[in-house]
Amino acid sequence: MVDFFLDAYKNASITQIILEIVVFIFGILSVWFAKKENIWVYPTGLIATIISVYLLYVAGYLGDMMINAYFSIMSIYGWYRWSRPGNDTVELPITRTNNREKIIGVLLFLVTIAVVHSIYNYFDYEIHFENYFDIIASGIFFTGMWFMANKKIENWTLWIIGDIIVTPLYAYRGLGILSLQYLIFTLLAISAYLEWRKILNKNNQQL
Repeated sequence: MVDFFLDAYKNASITQIILEIVVFIFGILSVWFAKKENIWVYPTGLIATIISVYLLYVAGYLGDMMINAYFSIMSIYGWYRWSRPGNDTVELPITRTNNREKIIGVLLFLVTIAVVHSIYNYFDYEIHFENYFDIIASGIFFTGMWFMANKKIENWTLWIIGDIIVTPLYAYRGLGILSLQYLIFTLLAISAYLEWRKILNKNNQQL
């Protein structure tokens, strides 16, 4: 069991290991803060995604690198949205997506799948069967990030689905630490959905 988690790091440098530990910790902190509707979700998330961009660039995973670059950009947008909600409100409220936002979400999902697939082809990556799970998960995560930036409760549904897809995928690839991280993300996302739903129901009752 120990070998399962450590095999991937036998040839890794100390710097890489330290950076991946930082990503692991701040990634979990980011989800925890999101669950608590705390704006610190974004600075902690930025630390995790920016370091991930560097690590993935060094490893040559350009598609995954671009995904994390998008997460970094959306974290800045989400930070702005949460801190400056507009409409004379103190903070951006948790809401459900309307029909227009659902359509945008579907389009974002489909465009992401097309872009990530084209990146694989452009860099002549051989697309294996498991890569299609990566591509689908990317579309889910992209859409979920946009929903989160706008405090839509459906973001948690998408994170849960995406996490469930990639947790066994990383385990299959022998990436035990990443698999463990996304298992933790799954549990936190389920807990966060229940907490946000409680807040949303309470706010609706007060209207």
